[in-house]
Amino acid sequence: MLTLNTILKEMKDVPVNRLEELYQFIHSITPSTKHSENLRKKILSFGGAFSDMSNDDYSDFLNQTKKARTKLFDRNIEL
Repeated sequence: MLTLNTILKEMKDVPVNRLEELYQFIHSITPSTKHSENLRKKILSFGGAFSDMSNDDYSDFLNQTKKARTKLFDRNIEL
């Protein structure tokens, strides 16, 4: 079974002129945590976006959104 130490020992033998290629390969097979973090920050930036609305306005907004979704997605489409 491969271990991280085994892989690191092999990596020390990679020629210097190929390190950039190795780096790019490693990033191509690892999860994109930086991308995920950026997306998370963008989503969280909307937090509190409706905080200045009254409860009645917010309820009306939710009802209108629900009606619009129902109208768009709960329909029969003939193909």
